[in-house]
Amino acid sequence: MFDDRSPIYQQIADGIKNDIVSGALKEEEQVMSTNQYAAFYRINPATAAKGFQLLTDEGILYKKRGIGMFVSPNARQQLLEQRRERFFEEVVDKMAAEAKQIGIPVADIVSRLEKLNGGDEA
Repeated sequence: MFDDRSPIYQQIADGIKNDIVSGALKEEEQVMSTNQYAAFYRINPATAAKGFQLLTDEGILYKKRGIGMFVSPNARQQLLEQRRERFFEEVVDKMAAEAKQIGIPVADIVSRLEKLNGGDEA
């Protein structure tokens, strides 16, 4: 599951975020404890705890004292908004700048995107 591209705790946080975005984890749903997570993935519990702490700091998870960690209300919407913004910054803005530099009109880009999307407007 884990690779060498980023710290394991970051990969844990990203994996949980992906599960929330995909709907595999629902808002107000309890997530595995850090100890369960550590045992399941065979990692140090402190590493799992650090990943969970990142999510708590971002407001994605919250702790119910004595019960465990839960997905925050509006976590999915918050994550979708972050990803949309990142998509536009990292993909669309760079694509538009490159297209402008090499002389591709915006209308051609829109036409191509509509064709790729089956002609449906998003």
